[in-house]
Amino acid sequence: MFRIHAYALCILAGIIAATVMTSRRLSNRGAEPGVVLDIILWAVPLGIVGARAYHVLTHPGDYFFAGANPWEVFAIWNGGNAIFGALIGGAVGAYIGCRISGVKFWSFADALAPGMLIAQAMGRLGNWFNTELFGLPTTLPWGLEVPSTNAAFPVGLPAGTLFHPTFLYEMIWNTIGVILILVIERRITLRWGRAFGVYLVWYGLGRTFFESIRIDPSEIFFGIRTNVWAAIIAVVLGIILIVVQGRRHPGLEVSVYRQGREWKRPVPEVESEEFDTDFEDHGDEAVEPAASGDVAATSTSNPRLQA
Repeated sequence: MFRIHAYALCILAGIIAATVMTSRRLSNRGAEPGVVLDIILWAVPLGIVGARAYHVLTHPGDYFFAGANPWEVFAIWNGGNAIFGALIGGAVGAYIGCRISGVKFWSFADALAPGMLIAQAMGRLGNWFNTELFGLPTTLPWGLEVPSTNAAFPVGLPAGTLFHPTFLYEMIWNTIGVILILVIERRITLRWGRAFGVYLVWYGLGRTFFESIRIDPSEIFFGIRTNVWAAIIAVVLGIILIVVQGRRHPGLEVSVYRQGREWKRPVPEVESEEFDTDFEDHGDEAVEPAASGDVAATSTSNPRLQA
């Protein structure tokens, strides 16, 4: 039986919203309208592959054990995707798409930055439908009520326990990040990958906290969850990107295309207008202006004009 999951719909809606926003931002900077589609046709599939691969590799105990079904590794419809894997796979796909279309990779990344946060915020709404990825118990009024029958419900806690809705926190954090990037762009120039650097720093900082209070199973390295390490790496890479690109490219970005691949905006054809140079038509004959001598003769031959 074919089933449509609410989580999948949220992710799809996020991808569409990010695509529309990125397309508008890139077109406003001189790119051909619709060129984003040529890029996301590579970025989205590879992003999905990366998301799944990262999840499987960071949760090996769920897929590699005696008697495990090896095909479960590919059963993405059963859940199990990781945003950090999507970033890696999507970056590879975006690079390929940019090379083919002639768009600079960092120009695309800058245009994508706020849209990426929108997509992630909308995707997190799917966690609410699935009642998953929640945090530690809490007594706060906005705590999430999780049924005790939920497979992720911690053993030993009484029914009715409330939990931190970490996905809601991330939705709010990402929305603020969109506003932050747009405001910063109004004051300083964020080009050559620096807008994407701000995205990495902002998202990484938030994710570091949200991951630290989540209670879903995860691989631990040196006492820290895998995704916390990934978030820290994102922050470091974002800072490096902002600093290095700011020094390498202190000037304005002339074009979002690589040299020799520029898109030339078509010049609309202007229809020539024919202007009527004939004299005003007064019946069958055109009236020609009288010469100055004729005017004088008329005035002297008319007695009333002489009076």
